[in-house]
Amino acid sequence: MARADWLKVAAIAITFAGLAATLVLLGSVGLGEVLGILARIGALRFVLYAAYTLLILLILGIAWQVLVPGAAWTAFAWARTMREAATNVLPFSQFGGIVVGLRVLVASGVSQRRAYGSIIADQTAELAAQLVFTLYGAAGLLLVLQDRSDGADLRSLALVGLGASLAIMLAFAFAQRPMLTIAARIGGAILPGSAAAVVEVRDELDRIYQRRARLIACFLLHLLAWVASGAGAAIALAFIGFEVPLADVLVIESLIFTLRTAAFLVPGGIGLQEGAYVLIGPLFGLPAEAALALSLAKRARDLIVDVPAMLVWQLDEVRQMLGRHSRE
Repeated sequence: MARADWLKVAAIAITFAGLAATLVLLGSVGLGEVLGILARIGALRFVLYAAYTLLILLILGIAWQVLVPGAAWTAFAWARTMREAATNVLPFSQFGGIVVGLRVLVASGVSQRRAYGSIIADQTAELAAQLVFTLYGAAGLLLVLQDRSDGADLRSLALVGLGASLAIMLAFAFAQRPMLTIAARIGGAILPGSAAAVVEVRDELDRIYQRRARLIACFLLHLLAWVASGAGAAIALAFIGFEVPLADVLVIESLIFTLRTAAFLVPGGIGLQEGAYVLIGPLFGLPAEAALALSLAKRARDLIVDVPAMLVWQLDEVRQMLGRHSRE
């Protein structure tokens, strides 16, 4: 079996292991409760909630594609969907999502140079947009806590989360070119030709950053996606039976996403997400049981949207591999 096929077999095995781990982890936070929330929302409304999530993924895919003139937006939308699904499903969290997204995009015909360069720029724009969203959430939280007796401890927690997220965002933004330069030098010493490939990616990244209008459009689309994602939580709460002002839900979601970014090594934010909802939700009039229900509704959505997407991708990988063997 060729080396590329061995890598595909390994990727397939890891994916199915990740799917199994996801089901186990979901069970640890209450698979029965997840299914109960799904039943409480109702089939039709849950389909609408899932469809709304797909709309957000479409916005994210277009934001990525904007950086690559002439490329098909459908390829980027599917790659972004798989990137998000792998982030939620695979045990490698953000790293697994990026790797899978790149693989899907390259398989669609986008060159490695453009795929690698664009995903770095897209991630930078996404983090910049998240920073704006995070600042909104931090400001909202500080306003709520200013008259509370326990506000000092919660303010410290919020500032720690904000600081960690800010550090991650700044490190990613400013370490790109130095890290690519180091990778080119190390790669050139170990694997002939790899240094040239890294240089090509760096040159592509420079070209992307020179297209200021496209970069700004990418940032604005990501900001729209962050706000839309927060609005999706308000929709889910309404479907469950809890009415919370949209402005408050956006603050809650901003803080949740901030904490998940700070703890990016935790696959799917399992445990962390639930605890954060229960801690933050009541500050904005959201009962703890409603906050937990919202988190579980998201888990149910992950089961319905992300797991089938991963299975479709892996079946396509198997089909391509078998097709090559039949032609040999």
